[in-house]
Amino acid sequence: MRIFDPHVHMTSRTTDDYERMHGAGVRAVVEPAFWLGQPRTNVGSFLDYFDALLGWEPYRAAQHGIRHLCALALNPKEANDPRCVGVLGELPRYLLKESVVAVGEIGYDSMTPAEDRAFEAQLAMAAEHDLPVLVHTPHRDKAAGTRRTLDVVKGLPPGRVLVDHLNEVTVGMVADSGCWMGFSIYPDTKMDPGRMVAILQEYGTERMLVNSAADWGRSDPLRTRAVGEAMLAAGFTEDDVDRVLWRNPSAFYGVDPAAPVPGDDYAGNTIRRGG
Repeated sequence: MRIFDPHVHMTSRTTDDYERMHGAGVRAVVEPAFWLGQPRTNVGSFLDYFDALLGWEPYRAAQHGIRHLCALALNPKEANDPRCVGVLGELPRYLLKESVVAVGEIGYDSMTPAEDRAFEAQLAMAAEHDLPVLVHTPHRDKAAGTRRTLDVVKGLPPGRVLVDHLNEVTVGMVADSGCWMGFSIYPDTKMDPGRMVAILQEYGTERMLVNSAADWGRSDPLRTRAVGEAMLAAGFTEDDVDRVLWRNPSAFYGVDPAAPVPGDDYAGNTIRRGG
């Protein structure tokens, strides 16, 4: 079973997790920029974080045979902090890096005017740089937030939009929109393997992405593997599993997850603040 995890926060994980993931079949990951739990108070802290996603994490992943790609953005939660909004002026030069395969996570946390402004600005950046977008749907008022998200992204081709953190309540409206559908599989919250299989049985495997997210909360970077095993137990074929866990994320991000990234080394793949 080969696995491309399209949304996993490896900054929050130990190096042992990379080893376990490789043993489970994970060969590539996309790490989106997100809220680290502790509020950042200046633009410089974001730039240090972006540099780590471009340099240190690819190097760390490569030691265990995993290709590390990333999505960069000002996340919705911190878009509400005026001290962080200056990140929007720094993002364009980071989006030029070859290992940056999307703009994300963007979208909504509390659905504020500040989040609207950051969302729209980053959608414009994605269009300018010909990148897909990874959209975070809010944990509160999820149905309303998903409807509002779909209204905002109407200006982009739906095939370039991944609407993430979906569940049984929200999947139908995203399926109808033509956007890609993302599901985070957790031990206790969000989705679990059994519920994910039921959704795949109802909606099929097209435009479906399954991720572990694996942030600093209780989570598990092997949840993608658990979904694949649950699919096989429920009667899905190995080809179905390969589509969901490998070919779908490859198609959405437009990358060959097995190919090396030129310059993917710790020293050379960061952007220092001078340019």
